[in-house]
Amino acid sequence: MAAKKTSLRADQISPEILEFIASRFKVLAEPMRLRILHELQQGERTVTQIIEGTEANQANVSKHLGILTRASMVSRRKEGLNAYYSISDPVIFELCDLVCNKLRTKLAPPKNKPERRTS
Repeated sequence: MAAKKTSLRADQISPEILEFIASRFKVLAEPMRLRILHELQQGERTVTQIIEGTEANQANVSKHLGILTRASMVSRRKEGLNAYYSISDPVIFELCDLVCNKLRTKLAPPKNKPERRTS
């Protein structure tokens, strides 16, 4: 038997929790951060690899990695001269997939209807 999904109504969540949730969505509302997360979906990466994958400059990538790290979405480890970044919480991809798939269907061009021939 499948587990029943339960969802909380807004009146069941404290204002503090709603603020926290909103702050998480704000972090995800930046295209460069989504590009970085997409790069990290492939696995752990150095800053240099992220720069190459996103085609962004080092200062921009570092700024957004800092925001993602402070939001606990990305973790960082140091090895020698390199800093390696990885996803802290893979659930973020479930959220992104849910949103992206929904938008993909809404933004898809309408299928052409076959023309009706009149005789």
